[in-house]
Amino acid sequence: LQAMSGNEQDWLALRPQEPSASQCCGSGCKPCIYDVYEKELAQWERAKAMQDKSLLMGKKEQSNNSELNPDTFTAFSVSSVEQLTEDTYQYKFELPGNSSLRLSLGQHIVLRGVVNGLEVQRAYTPISPGNAEGYFEVLIKCYEAGLMSQYIKTWKRGDVVFWRGPFGGFPYRPNKHGELLMLASGTGLAPMIPILQSITDDEEDETFLTLVGCFPTFDKIYLKPLLQDLARYWNVRIFYVLSQETSLENLPWSYQENTYTGRLNEDLTKTIINSCRRKPFVLICGSSAFNEDMSRYLKAAGIEEKSCFVF
Repeated sequence: LQAMSGNEQDWLALRPQEPSASQCCGSGCKPCIYDVYEKELAQWERAKAMQDKSLLMGKKEQSNNSELNPDTFTAFSVSSVEQLTEDTYQYKFELPGNSSLRLSLGQHIVLRGVVNGLEVQRAYTPISPGNAEGYFEVLIKCYEAGLMSQYIKTWKRGDVVFWRGPFGGFPYRPNKHGELLMLASGTGLAPMIPILQSITDDEEDETFLTLVGCFPTFDKIYLKPLLQDLARYWNVRIFYVLSQETSLENLPWSYQENTYTGRLNEDLTKTIINSCRRKPFVLICGSSAFNEDMSRYLKAAGIEEKSCFVF
């Protein structure tokens, strides 16, 4: 068998590596990491056919210029870490000068982590306004056995973290809908926050907003001060559904009238829809089980699929 020539070996070393399943965050990003791989592979094959390595120079895996990019990972540095509940943290990242990520509403970005030599990617939605200058903030729940969580838990101020994006998002126009009904479970609150803030910040936008946040207990509600501020606006109502609280008596009185115990079931969903001031357009974000349940309850309540958006 003829030994591989040095030239062949050089080219093989330059061949892009196919991503592993753990590297795909499963959020339907465009381009997905597999799309990026296909593009790089085609570029490699073209360069190899022409025996011209300079054609690979455009290949950039990551950059340090702090411009968010969907194709490549960019380095951002952690400027603060705040623990919100026993397993949920708010991380703030620095943007150079007064630059902004310029995200549209509800867009997510993808984080890359390496744990025990295995690369993992996950999608998160920044909770800071899309036009926030000089920083962005992300809400992250850490799981005991989660690979990415093990990596995230090591973060401290000054650490450098790699993100790419943005992807997805909810195509919102002011006053397009009479009322937005937001059904969020846990960190599913994240994409709802920028949308809420963009509407309350815009005096011309008279959309009614009803947010339903589902959490296990009162202590596990994230961002309480921010939500309390938002609830003061004339067009915003916020309800909480606490699956593991048995009585409302232990809650501060200001929360008692807009909190329900138990789960967000079909009956409660109908009650909330009937209390909406206009026919709602519904936004849903939670685990896949939560999203499926909500879609079912909405159908039962007569809300058509074209009046829903699932993050």
